[in-house]
Amino acid sequence: MTTMTVAKPAVRTTMGPVPRWAGWAAQATMWCAVPSGIWRILFGLGLPAGFTGSQDPDNGPWYVLPYVIGLTVLSEALAFLSMGLVRPWGEIWPRWVPYLRGREIHPLAAIIPAALGSVALMLIWIPMLFVEFEPDPELPHGSKGMILWLCYAPLAAWGPLLAAVTVAYAIRRRRYG
Repeated sequence: MTTMTVAKPAVRTTMGPVPRWAGWAAQATMWCAVPSGIWRILFGLGLPAGFTGSQDPDNGPWYVLPYVIGLTVLSEALAFLSMGLVRPWGEIWPRWVPYLRGREIHPLAAIIPAALGSVALMLIWIPMLFVEFEPDPELPHGSKGMILWLCYAPLAAWGPLLAAVTVAYAIRRRRYG
């Protein structure tokens, strides 16, 4: 009696071990963008978010909802790219990419955009935590203002998390190829 052996597909791994914290930080970057995206979509759907006057979504143009959905999808897609810094598809082009599939990704092709992105995110979102805005009667106040702030505050962590994951990627690629 012969036994048939089924070959398991090769599991692709990264070029060297990914620190556990770097994997968690890469995943956290995606979660940083979720609350603001949910808030934006609800706002686009007409959620009474506390805006008045020209900021009131009921007074807005027809394209507010498609715009906020597009912005949310773009934000999440950019946040998802940080996973490439801790996964094999950030080192070797995936099979579904024509002409490049299977080729090694030059480390700087990932490091430079990720580093620039992390700096841009920090310049945009970290100051928002500390800047005190002049009172604007059209902006949300009270509990609605606090909800808005709580939904956007996690974005301040996105840049530093991406910077840490980028440094870990650069060190790993330098050490292991």
